[in-house]
Amino acid sequence: MDLLGDDYPYSNTALKGKHALVCGASKGIGAATAKILAKAGASVTVCARNTEALNELCVELSALGNGSHSSLSLDLENTEAIRPAVEALISAKGPIHILINNAAGPKGGPLLGVDLADLEGPFKRHLHASHTMVQAVVAGMEAEGYGRIIQIISTSVKEPIPNLGLSNTLRGAMASWSKTLSRELPACITINNVLPGFTDTERLGSLAASINEKTGKSVEDIQEGWMVQVPIGRLIDPLETASAIAFLALPASSGIRGVSLAVDGGRLRSI
Repeated sequence: MDLLGDDYPYSNTALKGKHALVCGASKGIGAATAKILAKAGASVTVCARNTEALNELCVELSALGNGSHSSLSLDLENTEAIRPAVEALISAKGPIHILINNAAGPKGGPLLGVDLADLEGPFKRHLHASHTMVQAVVAGMEAEGYGRIIQIISTSVKEPIPNLGLSNTLRGAMASWSKTLSRELPACITINNVLPGFTDTERLGSLAASINEKTGKSVEDIQEGWMVQVPIGRLIDPLETASAIAFLALPASSGIRGVSLAVDGGRLRSI
C-alpha cells in the first residue's frame, strides 16, 4: 500500500490554505504526519530539535504538496522558549490551523523505580509543551474560525502497557488534559487524540532492545510476542497512523471532539 502514491486517501486540496504545525516531526509518526498533511495541500511547519533532519524533510514536503513548508528548531523541554517561538512563527507564516502535539516517549521500566526527578523532563516535553502550544495558537484558530488540535499519545491511555510505567502515567495525563479542553475550547476548534499501537518506528525498536537487555529474551521473540496480540498480525505503518491524524484535521471532522482513536490493528481488548 502506497499511502503517498496511488493509495493516498485524500484530495490534494483537502487542506489547501491551512497551516499545520507538527511537533516531533524529525522521524517516525511525526514525519509521516507532516508528509500526509503536505500531500493534502497544507502548508506545514515541522518542529523538532534536529535541524538537519527537519530541513531534509521540508525538501520532501515540497515535492509532495504545493504548500509553503518550513522548519522550527525547538527543544520541547525548554518550556519558556515555546511560546515566543510559536508567536514568531505565526507572525512570519500566519495563523496555525492544525496543531499536532507529539514528542518522544520516556524510557521504559516499572513505575516504582521512577524517581520524582525522572518525571520532570517527560512531563515538560509532553504535557507542559502541549499546553503552552495550545495557549499560543487558540486565539488565532478562533479568529480564523478553524482549529484542529491532535495529540499523538499511546494505547496505554486505554490499557496500561507492562514495563512502561512512566509512559502510562504521562499518556493518561495527556488524555485527561485533552478531554478537559474539549469542553472548554471554542466550537470551531476540535481536540482529539490518536493512540498508536505497535508501529514500525525507532521507538518500538528501542523498547525491544531495552526488554532484551533487562530479560535476555531475544528481540525476535519479543516482537513475536507483540504480534500475537495484534489481529492483523503485523506492525502498523506510520503512514497509516498519519492518515487517521489527517482525517481528524479535515473540515469534515468537525463533529469529532474529545475522542481517543486507536490505530493499533485491533490489539486493544477494551471497547
